[in-house]
Amino acid sequence: MKVLVTGVGGQLGHDVMNELNRRGHEGIGSDLAPVYSGIQDNTAVTTMPYVSLDITDRDAVFGAIRESRPDVVVHCAAWTAVDLAEDDDKKGKVSLINVQGTRNIADACKEAGCAMVYISTDYVFDGQGTEPWKPECTDYHPLNYYGWTKLEGEKAVSDVLEKYFIVRTAWVFGLNGNNFIKTMLQVGKKYDTVRVVNDQVGTPTYTIDLARLLVDMIETEKYGYYHATNEGGYISWYEFACEIFRRAGYATNVVPVTTQEYGLSKAARPFNSRLDKSKLTECGFTPLPVWQDALDRYLKKLLDS
Repeated sequence: MKVLVTGVGGQLGHDVMNELNRRGHEGIGSDLAPVYSGIQDNTAVTTMPYVSLDITDRDAVFGAIRESRPDVVVHCAAWTAVDLAEDDDKKGKVSLINVQGTRNIADACKEAGCAMVYISTDYVFDGQGTEPWKPECTDYHPLNYYGWTKLEGEKAVSDVLEKYFIVRTAWVFGLNGNNFIKTMLQVGKKYDTVRVVNDQVGTPTYTIDLARLLVDMIETEKYGYYHATNEGGYISWYEFACEIFRRAGYATNVVPVTTQEYGLSKAARPFNSRLDKSKLTECGFTPLPVWQDALDRYLKKLLDS
């Protein structure tokens, strides 16, 4: 199988490329940079074919997909700076990347007759209540501009294509790029005490585990909407921070605060990021391992590197 992966300079795209290689699939990486600009870890992503691609350039997208002729496009590229997306001078660019860029890829996939995987987010929902969000739920109401653009990206895919996977995830962490765990470790080295919100609840997602699931999916034709995070139960950011420091051997004191007390975020964040992942098992996919195990594996890789 030949697979074009966008956003390989980021956390998830990097690991999707490595998983494709591990299984013997032909992966083609793409990102905006002229050459691959992610971590140089001597893994498959640094040695497999790479195409510099601006997904907002419609002609370039069609040209890349016509030339590479993939069976599937795994679309990991996105604007993910949630707070910056609220700036009026950034909104046009965010929409161009997350909405028009996604539509360009969907249209090119339709012309090529290939399937598409679109990575979405719990931010498409309003984040209220305590019930886990189901994949087929249409009660969206995003709280911030980033969430709105990701929802519009979903619509662009589902309106254009029949062969698609829309996979919503949350609280993502990986080796290639920035994430909550890296931030906590950096802060924990500088300060004895950190404040972390305790009223936003969800589940972390390790990109290596999610990449495995995505490749499992594209090896089938079980198209549709899915939710995917690690298993292990729902937790708050405060509880996650406590586990990060405990497992990393830090003595950092973590103080729980409400979102209102924290007060530093420009974009509204969802209180309820619980995603119902039962459809994975129902469709025959292996769920991701528990987040506690994922955190241990991640910290080992991160701290040993």
